[in-house]
Amino acid sequence: MGDRTVSTSTIKVVSRKSLCCFFAMTTLLFVLSWLFILRSTSSTHQNPTLFSSFSDSDSDQVRDKTVEPSFSNRAILVDNEKEDEKQLQEPKEEKGVNCMARDKTLLKVFMHDLPSEFHFGLLDWKPEGNSVWPDIRTKIPSYPGGLNLQHSIEYWLTLDLLASELPEGSSARSVIRVRNSSESDVIFVPFFSSLSYNRCSRTSPHEKKSKNKVLQDKLVKYLTAQGEWKRSGGRDHVILAHHPNSMSDARMKLWPATFILSDFGRYPPNIANVEKDVIAPYKHVVAPYVNDQSTFDSRPLLLYFQGAIHRKDGGHVRQELFNLLKHEKDVHFSFGSVKKGGVKKATEGMRSSKFCLNIAGDTPSSNRLFDAITSHCVPVIISDEIELPYEDVLDYSQFCIFVRTKDALKKKFLINFIRSIDKDEWTRMWNMLKEVQSFFEFQFPSREGDAVQMIWQAVARKVPFMKLKTNRSRRFFRSLYGTKFL
Repeated sequence: MGDRTVSTSTIKVVSRKSLCCFFAMTTLLFVLSWLFILRSTSSTHQNPTLFSSFSDSDSDQVRDKTVEPSFSNRAILVDNEKEDEKQLQEPKEEKGVNCMARDKTLLKVFMHDLPSEFHFGLLDWKPEGNSVWPDIRTKIPSYPGGLNLQHSIEYWLTLDLLASELPEGSSARSVIRVRNSSESDVIFVPFFSSLSYNRCSRTSPHEKKSKNKVLQDKLVKYLTAQGEWKRSGGRDHVILAHHPNSMSDARMKLWPATFILSDFGRYPPNIANVEKDVIAPYKHVVAPYVNDQSTFDSRPLLLYFQGAIHRKDGGHVRQELFNLLKHEKDVHFSFGSVKKGGVKKATEGMRSSKFCLNIAGDTPSSNRLFDAITSHCVPVIISDEIELPYEDVLDYSQFCIFVRTKDALKKKFLINFIRSIDKDEWTRMWNMLKEVQSFFEFQFPSREGDAVQMIWQAVARKVPFMKLKTNRSRRFFRSLYGTKFL
């Protein structure tokens, strides 16, 4: 009995030791595995992505010397989260290359062959033969100057589409015209609506309607009768209405289309909104500042504004700011226009100033912002409802100052805030302005990263939304084109 008792107790002791050893080994393996995982995770995050210094929470990162922000005009374009994750998995590429530079897919565009009265005929161009388009290889109709130029987006995009068919066209293009609408991503409507408003809005004594209104009526009848419109309900159409007063009648009937606009100031949100439509820049009126070697100290004026002071709607703030700033010694705030050398004065003034005011006028946006950018004068934007071009990929806070209207109207707030921005911060933003300038340049032929291609890329980013809305609209309309319900 004694021997059995000893044996049994010995077995129990051995079993306990085995269990303790097993538990200890399991715990050790568990701890080691977690240490391995944590080490792997930390090593992944030691290399921030190319665009990390331009994130929403960038105030500390921009000043962190270990994260050097690249001033390449490609690098400031902000990728989305999926692109960031993809970048971690892919082999390293040359710095400055972003998602748009990597994506060489051309936007396929079908363009309606509208009669010339809707486009180049408004420039006094006369068609020859059966073609409604000028031969851009021989002569390009010129666009009127002055303030007409600021809304000339329709002209540059149409020229770019026509050039996309030429065999000697640029390999850097973003768009190509296709002749079969079923092969296209979008349907382009080449109506020079801003030019029509500027040139044809007045009614002569023998007319009941202005030519501008007549053209809008004709356009609505033409488009809604086309198979392309009926197929999608217009949801894949792109219509130009950059001047806030253009398309004032037709917009209420063609609203399913994607509008290219300067802002949403004259539109109800059910007709135009940031989800559906594209905001395009104005074409700047002042000349680009080439070979700008200026410095913080060589620009004597702190703050510059020249333009109409008495405005309607949200523009009332201009008068109030004038009263607050008119006695500041290093501030230029005066009335000005394009007449009597106004453009030359504005060019000289902006190039001599560190900061340029961009204040809401009759609508939230104005050409002044883009004049400031091309003059490398850091924009100070006081317009709470402003919408900005390509803001889904471009971080304006890197080269613009934003001030809420209610704060700007507080006594001494604006001037003290601007004075608090030191030389280093201003120089950083000035350098960024020189890099982003090309995004706002309209030219023919277009070049990689200019305003024409940036607008086409913005349209391309709307294509999935167009397809979604089109497909959803077809759920209960299977009788379209005579197809019977099952």
